[in-house]
Amino acid sequence: MPIWEGKVLLCKRDIEPRKGYWTLPAGFMENGETLQEGAARETWEEACATVAIDDLYTVFNLPHINQVYVFFLGRIEDGKYGVGEESSDAGLFSLDEIPWDELAFPTIGRTLRFYIEDLKSGNFPVRCQDIAPLQRRPSED
Repeated sequence: MPIWEGKVLLCKRDIEPRKGYWTLPAGFMENGETLQEGAARETWEEACATVAIDDLYTVFNLPHINQVYVFFLGRIEDGKYGVGEESSDAGLFSLDEIPWDELAFPTIGRTLRFYIEDLKSGNFPVRCQDIAPLQRRPSED
């Protein structure tokens, strides 16, 4: 989660799934890189921002799709960012400007809500949660 002067860097996805929705910079690891290196690389690729990766923050287990999502707290080193290849927009959002109804994935919203909660105490514990599949509603035809 890239932070600059109290604002969070979000990217608007220009790829599916959830094209046109906002997300934290994220993606798949490449062979031979650490989690931290992958997080820094994805932030550069999606938002043209250089980050110093700080602490592990949230881990989400999604066994139904064989994935694990890992988010770190990080600092944008120089305040610069831009629009990367997989993004159509990028921006720094104060916590009261976050486009909650336009977030791409529930894990992004959870991570941001944890951050807002943790800012109040100044304590940022690592959280690990299991995420169940979304329940689809029967069609109403």
